[in-house]
Amino acid sequence: MKTILITGASSGIGAATARHFQANGWNVIATMRNPTDSPELGALENVHLAKLDVTDAGSITTAVGEGIERFGQIDVLLNNAGYGAYGALEAFSMDRIRRQFDTNVLGLMEVTKAVLPHFRQNRSGTVINISSIGGQITFPLGALYHGTKFAVEGLSESLHYELEPLGIRVRIVQPGMIRTNFGGSSFDFAMDENLPDYAPMAEAMGRLFGKLAANPSAPETVAQVIWDAANETGSRLRFRAGPDAEELLNARKQQDDQTFIGGLKQKMVP
Repeated sequence: MKTILITGASSGIGAATARHFQANGWNVIATMRNPTDSPELGALENVHLAKLDVTDAGSITTAVGEGIERFGQIDVLLNNAGYGAYGALEAFSMDRIRRQFDTNVLGLMEVTKAVLPHFRQNRSGTVINISSIGGQITFPLGALYHGTKFAVEGLSESLHYELEPLGIRVRIVQPGMIRTNFGGSSFDFAMDENLPDYAPMAEAMGRLFGKLAANPSAPETVAQVIWDAANETGSRLRFRAGPDAEELLNARKQQDDQTFIGGLKQKMVP
C-alpha cells in the first residue's frame, strides 16, 4: 500500500486530496497546523494526522518521522500548504512580504528537503508541488503571490532535472479558480487608506476576478488531477486543473504579451 504526505490538509484541496487517496486505498499522512480541527479526517482508516507548520523546521522533521514510523515509507509528497497575498506592494510591510515567501516558497523547499533523503535511499518517490495558473500568468496587485508561484514553477522544473536520475519524479499541478476558502483564511489582502492611488486598480481587480471566478471548479477536481500526477509513470511535468486553467494557460502560451495582457485589461473595464 502506497503512502502520500500532504501539507495543508485541513481544508480545501488538501482535505479533498486526502479523502481521494484514502478512498483509493492509500495511506495518508495528513499534516496541518492544528490537527485537532480535523477529527473527521483523522477518523478515516489509514489516515495519520500530524502537526506541521511549513515555517517551523522542527514540526516538519517530526511530522515526516511520524509518517515513516507509522506507514514504513512515503511514496508521494504533496506540497499544498500556501496562501495568497494580494494588494499594492507599498501596502505590505516587509514582515508580511517575508511571510508570503516563507510559506509558499521556503516552506515548500524545507518540506521537500526533509523528504528527499528518504526518497534517495529508496531510489523512488514523487514530489508534487501545487502551483497555480498564477505561476505562469499574473493579475493586478498580485506581485507577492505571483512572485511565489513563479518561483515554485522554476524550482520545480529545475528539480525535475536534478532528481530524475535518482528515480525521483517531480510534478507541478496548476489549478485555476477553485471553490475553496482561499479567499478567506488563506487570503491576505492589503489596502492602505493612505495610498488612494491604488483604489481604482483594486476595483478593477475585483471586476476581473468576478469574471474569471464565475464558475470555479471543486477541490475534488484538483484532487483527481493530483491523483493522475501521482500515478503518472512518464516524464510529464505539468498538470492543469480546471477548464479555466486550460483556457487561460493555452491563451498565454499562444499569444504575445501585448495581446494576452491587453485581453485581461479589457476584462477590468466596468
